[in-house]
Amino acid sequence: MGTRRLLAGLAAVVTVLVAPSAGTAEVRGTMAPSSRLQLALLDQLNALRASRGLSRLRLSPSLSAAANQHSSEMARRGYFSHDSANGSSFSARVQRYYSPRGFHSWTIGENLLWASPNVGALRALQLWLASPPHRENLLSPNWREVGLSAVHATSAPGVYGGRPTTVLTADFGARSR
Repeated sequence: MGTRRLLAGLAAVVTVLVAPSAGTAEVRGTMAPSSRLQLALLDQLNALRASRGLSRLRLSPSLSAAANQHSSEMARRGYFSHDSANGSSFSARVQRYYSPRGFHSWTIGENLLWASPNVGALRALQLWLASPPHRENLLSPNWREVGLSAVHATSAPGVYGGRPTTVLTADFGARSR
């Protein structure tokens, strides 16, 4: 892959025991969401699921808000973890946006990925499919909704080494009454 560096995060379902390595560094350049990448990823994900006889996932504004908050925080603060910078679990973060209140059942999962300088939707999906926990999240028949976030930073600090970096978060969810 030459100078391109790709790392996929561990898939998580409900809780994860990974401590963030958040420092005080902040993005030095610009940071912007990539709506085109998010929509392309949704199309690729739903095509994959349809090819396996699975239901298409609806894009959830609530899960997308949770995913965007996390991708932005990781890119801005220079860490890569399912946990938030303050140490709270991914389930606590997602629950603030995608509440279980009023539902009989509630379940969530998360896939993370970062690439420098960037990554396309098909490549992101291929990387996740090559990892058993990510693959399980992508192909779970339990999910009904997904929230996607792709954030590009021109100079991301911390674990990203000041390089241009794209951070992806996919938050999966299902709630039933």
